[in-house]
Amino acid sequence: MEKDRAINVLGGQLHPCSVDPMTGYFRDGHCNTCAEDAGSHTVCAVMTAEFLAYSKYVGNDLSTPRPGLRFAGLKPGDQWCLCALRFLQAHDEGCAPKVQLESTHARALEVVALDILEQHRAD
Repeated sequence: MEKDRAINVLGGQLHPCSVDPMTGYFRDGHCNTCAEDAGSHTVCAVMTAEFLAYSKYVGNDLSTPRPGLRFAGLKPGDQWCLCALRFLQAHDEGCAPKVQLESTHARALEVVALDILEQHRAD
């Protein structure tokens, strides 16, 4: 698998999203992506209790630890490379998490408009 260029939605170098917990399609701490990343794990989202509950409700439980997969579960405040479609779905439902734009890969723009990402920009 060949990674796409590491460019963020603002046109600059892609910044790290999180190494604790380790995130990203490549588990490299960045929201890097490639042609094989069908889910487009490109949005660097800051988890909230509301979003984690929503994600669990729609079938993607990110908060429950899975020791067999070396996954401790996410908690509010953790940053995670979220699938662009899941972010857009949460936005449409009114419970989207905040976004680190400098750490969100430019390919997210194929799914989510920049103005929507900017509405959820983390401080």
